[in-house]
Amino acid sequence: MATSSLKCPRPAVVLLSGGLDSMVSAALAREQGYSLFALTIDYGQRHRIEIESAKTIAAKLQCERHVILPLDLRAFGGSALTDDIDVPKGGVGQDIPITYVPARNLVFLSLTLAWAEVTGAQDIFIGVNALDYSGYPDCRPEFISSFAETARLGTKSGVEGAPFTIHTPLQDLTKAGIAVEADRLGLDTSLSWSCYDPSVEGLACGVCDSCRLRQKGFSEAGLEDGTVYAE
Repeated sequence: MATSSLKCPRPAVVLLSGGLDSMVSAALAREQGYSLFALTIDYGQRHRIEIESAKTIAAKLQCERHVILPLDLRAFGGSALTDDIDVPKGGVGQDIPITYVPARNLVFLSLTLAWAEVTGAQDIFIGVNALDYSGYPDCRPEFISSFAETARLGTKSGVEGAPFTIHTPLQDLTKAGIAVEADRLGLDTSLSWSCYDPSVEGLACGVCDSCRLRQKGFSEAGLEDGTVYAE
């Protein structure tokens, strides 16, 4: 029988964007005893600072391996994060904003799933949240449940009786709750990056949806955030 080259019997693939949510999600997986294999997608996002943040976070969390996978979604466009479209700065609204990247989490989870099958991991962690967020449809619990079933039906592991578990430890937390978890875990939140439209000096804009939600969370939690804002 072939033996696995993995050192840990409980590997997990974590989707690590470099943002606060993905950092906390990965740290929770580490706390639960998983050996982390981190996947960061370089999709041509305008806030590319988060990729450097992901590198730093992966090193801090002592990931077994960190893959930065190029997938340039600028070829499709259709989002303020991948196209020449202004990032909205007017506040978080009720409609799905133009910062939504079409089917992003569906695409990213599919890639995460492929790597999980190669590593022998049956556990995938993603930092989606459905309370304090911008209303993206691929952050909702029903999407995650549907993807888990798709993973069972569409993979060798799944049809052979070893289905994948999609962990969403932040699903029901507010941003304040996520900030509290980061503090409890002893994470340096200044290493993470949330801003969609950084200044030319590399500072967070302070007024995009992502910055507003982050600031609101830390304020409500009564915690300091190390992010330096331009406004």
